[in-house]
Amino acid sequence: MRRINMKTDIYNQKAEKIGEIELPKEIFELEVNSDLVYQVISSQRSNRRQNTAKTKERGEVRGGGRKPWRQKGTGRARHGSSRSPIWIGGGVAFGPTPDKNYKKRIPAKMKRKAMLQVLSAKARESMILVLEDIKLEKPKTKEMAEILGKLFLKKGSGIVVLPKIQKELILSVRNIPKTAAIQAKDLNALDLLNYKYVVLLKDSIKVIKDTFLK
Repeated sequence: MRRINMKTDIYNQKAEKIGEIELPKEIFELEVNSDLVYQVISSQRSNRRQNTAKTKERGEVRGGGRKPWRQKGTGRARHGSSRSPIWIGGGVAFGPTPDKNYKKRIPAKMKRKAMLQVLSAKARESMILVLEDIKLEKPKTKEMAEILGKLFLKKGSGIVVLPKIQKELILSVRNIPKTAAIQAKDLNALDLLNYKYVVLLKDSIKVIKDTFLK
């Protein structure tokens, strides 16, 4: 595996370089097991799936209370009800129902390893951006869009990783297209892969280390 430089630039909210920071190699220099990442991503997508599809079975459709025609003597095939799945407007056989369970159990250790490996892959591809901090007096989408625009918005999507709940930042980010905000302790492989760039506030690195490297 090609070794990456564990030092990366650190920026202020004006996108000005103000120094360098050393990234922990136990987070940002791991080998990527693509099979593990795929398994975790598939499970997380399945667990987020909302089971809202529903078709009506023959007992739920309207009509069909009497036999369409007599059993014999008409020259037609015998039928007992127009609710039959072979009739137009009849019930659906083997259709989706809300009681189907799509949940998949995946060990926390696997989820943690996959997430760290995705961070390593992002770092290797220079898609990790470290900011000293972002300070806003009040939620301001336009101001946040200008900050992120100087960092990545013109080049692709991005997710901002916060060390803790910062309501003014979360509210400022949520209406910006192709952008999201998440607490460092809630990081997961699926959310990281849904966005091209990862913007880490400096203090988030310590939270990731304390949370996922126990």
